[in-house]
Amino acid sequence: MTPTETINQLKNIVKPFVNNPEALDSFTENTDFITDLNINSANLVDIILDIEDAFEIEIDNESMAKMLNVKSTLEIIETKLSEK
Repeated sequence: MTPTETINQLKNIVKPFVNNPEALDSFTENTDFITDLNINSANLVDIILDIEDAFEIEIDNESMAKMLNVKSTLEIIETKLSEK
């Protein structure tokens, strides 16, 4: 899976939880889930569970705590996929 494909898949996972649809238009590696997309922490947990299902990976609590922006999330996804 290419980085672009991963970003697009992540964007589709995040989309139902976004309270600021205009911010989703500028979804990049630099996007912050809480600040830019106005996603609350409870929904962030839902997103992480959806990421686990979509990518067939398990995300530990330490990694979850780091998943506050797209770049960190992509790095964790790539790391977990490489461990499979």
